[in-house]
Amino acid sequence: MAGYFIANVDVTDPVGFQEYAKGAPATVAAYGGAYLARGGAIEVLEGDWAPTRLTIIQFESVARAKAWFDSPEYQPFKEIRKRTTTARLLVIEGV
Repeated sequence: MAGYFIANVDVTDPVGFQEYAKGAPATVAAYGGAYLARGGAIEVLEGDWAPTRLTIIQFESVARAKAWFDSPEYQPFKEIRKRTTTARLLVIEGV
């Protein structure tokens, strides 16, 4: 069953974040992930949620998404993301 990694990110350092944006996708691909949405236009249809930059990545399973998130390949980019953003992250099992 597919697993989806969802990130709501507020970029606090746009220049520093560019290094993350350039390098992280290769780590996603190495774990079989596919971007479904990545920083595109957002339109809230209902409620008071105000996301600024959403990313949705599909993996073959939640376990595979977590393996990528905890992988040694992703760790340097995770540190960059932590320095250059405020993020709310989750993983959800597909149907």
